[in-house]
Amino acid sequence: MRFRVITYNIHKGVGGVDRRYQLARIIDTLAFYEPDIALLQEVADGIPRSGHHQQVDVLGETLGFQHRAYQPNVTLRKGAHGNAILSRFPLSDIHDIDLTVPLKKRRRSLAATCHLSTGKHSSPLLIYNFHLGLVSFERTIQIRRFLANATFQKLKTTAPVIVAGDFNDLWATLGKRLLEPAGFQIASGLSKTFPAFRPVRPLDHVFFRGNLILHHCFPSRIKVAKRASDHLPIIADFEIHLP
Repeated sequence: MRFRVITYNIHKGVGGVDRRYQLARIIDTLAFYEPDIALLQEVADGIPRSGHHQQVDVLGETLGFQHRAYQPNVTLRKGAHGNAILSRFPLSDIHDIDLTVPLKKRRRSLAATCHLSTGKHSSPLLIYNFHLGLVSFERTIQIRRFLANATFQKLKTTAPVIVAGDFNDLWATLGKRLLEPAGFQIASGLSKTFPAFRPVRPLDHVFFRGNLILHHCFPSRIKVAKRASDHLPIIADFEIHLP
């Protein structure tokens, strides 16, 4: 069974160049790639500048994602923004992992089990959606905390796991230092995603572990994506053999 994952910091629907709020551009970008699972960061909930929209529901309903999860990370005077998972497959065991480092902005990972299915056969896929900190030592602490999490520690190395999101990792070293020793492979390589209009930094990544086969992984280069947010999305196509 093949399925497509996209990770995308949508910047609350505000363009990285024109600074205009147009969620339709995010919708057009996601619709173009037709993902089965979307891991989104900076998803607004009731923020005035973002039209007071509950973006996880607007995106889910418009794009036909019946299964959704949302986690507010940053609470503002009016509204909040955080991580979201949109899925065409059922989600269960939705939970947070607190990644907040003292004196730094609140950070959490949104985790869920996605039940991949062809109708006759199914398999659980554990997914983690990250938006890591801006400072190197902060990101190191956050990844180590994730790896020490009890749920992750109990997993067999063959269990399918996808970790993706905005890693804010300017030099793309976190994977090699911390995730690869834990059995993860990097799908996204050094794909540059920031700033969207002329990307020079590989801030966004997809990692995987277990019985998954990666077929293709690439950053978006379509015109609308360069205006929709300050990040480009990364798209990854996987295959899993269902029992």
